[in-house]
Amino acid sequence: MLGTRDYAEKNRFSKALVGLSGGIDSALTAAIAADALGPDRVIGVTMPSRFSSSGTRSDARTVAANLGIEFSEIPIQGVFEKFLETLCASFRGKPPGVAEENLQSRIRGMILMALSNKFGHLVLTTGNKSEVSTGYCTLYGDTAGGFGVLKDVPKTLVYRLAGFLNRSKGRAVIPDSVIRRPPSAELREGQKDQDTLPPYDVLDGIIRGYVELDSSRAALLRTGFGRENIDRVLRMIDASEYKRRQSPPGIKITPRAFGRDRRMPITNRFREP
Repeated sequence: MLGTRDYAEKNRFSKALVGLSGGIDSALTAAIAADALGPDRVIGVTMPSRFSSSGTRSDARTVAANLGIEFSEIPIQGVFEKFLETLCASFRGKPPGVAEENLQSRIRGMILMALSNKFGHLVLTTGNKSEVSTGYCTLYGDTAGGFGVLKDVPKTLVYRLAGFLNRSKGRAVIPDSVIRRPPSAELREGQKDQDTLPPYDVLDGIIRGYVELDSSRAALLRTGFGRENIDRVLRMIDASEYKRRQSPPGIKITPRAFGRDRRMPITNRFREP
């Protein structure tokens, strides 16, 4: 709250914009912003596509109502289809994949930045440290914005903070359905975060060792997280420095955050044997 309030106030932003997906990261970001700035200074924008479930659409609206913030719905399906039509000739012969998934994220980023340009509001990104570490985010998509509230908050801590928030308020500000739903970017049918990433308790343990404690691969192998998980996560962290370098600033809460605490070469061939 302190970091969010200071950044908005001292940089003279009257209001903040949050892309509300119906997931836990955006819900927690909006809740922190509402407490930091006041509900009247936070706007939640949901931007569903055909891959957005009825559950997340409903939860996005419920979170906004629970927080008492302004809420707007801007569907992106028509814009997405127009992009696909425009790129049809260039994409011919290639099956749908990550490019089509990331298009949706980038459309949402453009909409939020357009609103920011028009009204002068601060866009708060919603990515957490687990995603930022591994590059599980879309450059110029969900990384587009002015300030990363959860940039140094691991996913396991996101869940703990959501529970703490509800207990401190004495009510389910963040609905139980948001907390219990398996995390998903909802950029394709049936997508789940765990299709790409190890379980978050494992992932966050490896990230803490490698990033915050500067542990070597050999030391991590003695932790019991598993060779395959460790090698996969280390590869993802090492390969994602270019994304982190282009991400907005955020609040530091751990002993070692990305940015000034840990700046690695973007281009290098080093890999631990």
